[in-house]
Amino acid sequence: MDEEIEIPTFFLCPISLEIMKDPVIVSTGITYDRDSIEKWLVSAKKNSCPVTKQDITDVDLTPNHTLRRLIQSWCTLNASYGVERIPTPRPPISKSEIEKIIKDSASSHQNLVKCLKRLRQIVSENATNKRCLEAAGVPGFLATIVSNNGLDSSRDEALSLLYHLETSETVLKNLLNNKKGNDIVNSLVKIMQQGIYESRAYATLLLKNILEVADPMQIMTLKPTVFTEVVKILDDRISHKATRAAMHILVNVCPWGRNRHKAVEAGAIFMIIELLMDESFSSDKRGQEMAMVALDLLCQCAEGRADFLNHGAAIAVVCKKILRVSQTASDRAVRVLLSVGRFCATPALLQEMLQLGVVAKLCLVLQVSCGSKTKEKAKELLKLHARVWKESPCLTRNMILAYPS
Repeated sequence: MDEEIEIPTFFLCPISLEIMKDPVIVSTGITYDRDSIEKWLVSAKKNSCPVTKQDITDVDLTPNHTLRRLIQSWCTLNASYGVERIPTPRPPISKSEIEKIIKDSASSHQNLVKCLKRLRQIVSENATNKRCLEAAGVPGFLATIVSNNGLDSSRDEALSLLYHLETSETVLKNLLNNKKGNDIVNSLVKIMQQGIYESRAYATLLLKNILEVADPMQIMTLKPTVFTEVVKILDDRISHKATRAAMHILVNVCPWGRNRHKAVEAGAIFMIIELLMDESFSSDKRGQEMAMVALDLLCQCAEGRADFLNHGAAIAVVCKKILRVSQTASDRAVRVLLSVGRFCATPALLQEMLQLGVVAKLCLVLQVSCGSKTKEKAKELLKLHARVWKESPCLTRNMILAYPS
């Protein structure tokens, strides 16, 4: 607008405080701009009206045509002030239309292909359509195709669509708890094992999302093949997103039950260390943090510590990450070193830690601005083996005498 003009307050969306382009009414009677209320309903944990705080009992949004026409007329009247006319929005697809598309797909494989192509088009149009697809049961329809269609190309298309739908937590839980026999976790793991690279990536990303909403019992009963395929994704490095998703899965599930042991048996520790040694991974700060968190979790069991020490570069790699990535990575790296230093200490290991600069790095942790818990763990490890590391110029006399032999 070239000049300041007064905009009627009822033209403004209560959420964005901007002129509404597509005003819609929710079940509480309040009008919002469609884009703003859609984003609110997707991000909010429960469907509540931002103005009245009442529950929105019906997620269908009713277009407020009268208000939209008033806004358009006002824009036209104030065109001389630089106000642009708001175009008439394209009506979103209806739930009944989507249900008909799904129903028609059952008659033949050709119609199924057409159905998936049409759903892809609908998904790409706007966020409103995604919510409508979800309400029409499309995620369950796609999950059935993913579970039942073997190596068919329609399975790969359904998998891609299911990921791009960005389904809500409630829908993900429904997919996980499906009583029709379609085990979505096993289906995704099978795709991770046999699918093309793109489908393996989508399967990994979806598995991460689904396991985030799983209950503890479901996580504790994960099969060893889940961990085997997650580690293979880390090994193949098919995409940056897939690698990070695989690491995220390990971080989320390893604290539960015997999952640490399953991950160790699948070779997770060796693969994480190899990944941390990869220069292309060094630019991914969040990825390195998750790798260090996973390594710390796995080193909390004896098998994990043994596997860690079997890798010739493990100590050096972890030591290098201290004070070079982030506070989180430094803390987890010190925790890993404390685990092996406390439970696996041998003269050879302690000498190796001294030669690789672990003692010097731990002393530096005590001197710089670092988390108090990280400092405590570093100090504990230094005191634990101070008599062995007494030749290091970094150790003070008080620390050497703190734990006499």
